[in-house]
Amino acid sequence: MAIIWRTSALAKRHEAIGGELEDWNGMGTAWFYDHTPERAKADYEAVRTKAGLMDVSGLKKMHLTGPHAAAVIDRVTTRNVDKIMPGRSVYACMLSPEGKFVDDCVIYRLSVNHWMVVHGTGTGMEQLMEAAAGKNVAVIFDDDLHDMSLQGPVAVDFLAEHVPGIRDLAYFGIMQTKLFDRPVMISRTGYTGERGYEIFCQGRHAVHIWDNILEHGKGMGIRPVQFSTLDLLRTESYLLFFPGDNSETYPFEDGSPCGDTLWELGLEFTVSPGKTGFVGAENHYALEGRERFKIYGVLLEGKTPADEGAALLQDGKQVGHVTYGMYSELNGHNVGIARMPVAAAKPGTKLTVRNADGTEIAATAQEMPFYDKDKKVRTAKG
Repeated sequence: MAIIWRTSALAKRHEAIGGELEDWNGMGTAWFYDHTPERAKADYEAVRTKAGLMDVSGLKKMHLTGPHAAAVIDRVTTRNVDKIMPGRSVYACMLSPEGKFVDDCVIYRLSVNHWMVVHGTGTGMEQLMEAAAGKNVAVIFDDDLHDMSLQGPVAVDFLAEHVPGIRDLAYFGIMQTKLFDRPVMISRTGYTGERGYEIFCQGRHAVHIWDNILEHGKGMGIRPVQFSTLDLLRTESYLLFFPGDNSETYPFEDGSPCGDTLWELGLEFTVSPGKTGFVGAENHYALEGRERFKIYGVLLEGKTPADEGAALLQDGKQVGHVTYGMYSELNGHNVGIARMPVAAAKPGTKLTVRNADGTEIAATAQEMPFYDKDKKVRTAKG
């Protein structure tokens, strides 16, 4: 039974529109405003064509301050933090000593000796606390800091009416400003594959900002979207979700301990070139070329999407799973993220998806992302 020990200041706003607050990362989160396919489609299309506002305060926010803050983050994450200047952020991974993925995060450098690490449901907090022991650094878990994600093509147009200079904010940039007369930090980050922004504020200001965004943005098509919308958006944008895509959910058949390598997940790009000394570094490099599977895309025929966890078959034999699938009427594709044999992870490999009801769907292996392949949408300027 999940224990919800964190509460969003926006909980009553979610409940007022039908939100069912279910556990995510210890916080009651509005996974669904209702369970209808119509709602799922409308929320997904709002983000892809207008903009959606989502409460992602369930992410854990860790402040690190002091002379050794950078060294602690450098030890725990795969990025060279010396390359991150104040006002910038970067996506990174965290590994176990065995070189296996345990969490991902965004590292924000707020000033010279003040950093914030935002992570999900893995052991990022524990890793940071362990590395900080005996160092000249303060590590603070900030559960008052709320995070609203405004994602979609009109997000910048809306914010430009209220935040001077927002159009100049580069991808993964940060600005300290105000929104509707409340102090906020806005970062050009998100988890949707769209041009989007995350708005960080104190808990006591969250309702005021949420209400004003929806009131002033209604005419532009901005609407609240349920948390489950992220699964549709991330699937076609090749954004992984821990532990939903990992061996913690899909154990190895030979009984090997759970834990996936960055080479298997396609996240090796998060390791800064030549970086050593981070937790799991030696084993990470030693595991290159020893992949047991690959995360790769599948393109399905027809309009019936793959179930979450659907069996993936090759020549009639199950060889993996589709971790999440989605059909997009808007983009005209039926796609999924899958765990499959290394040899099968090549464009055009013929596969079959078998759903829980026994339905079999012809599919082929395809490179990801399926949407915004060149990442021009999320990185657009101006």
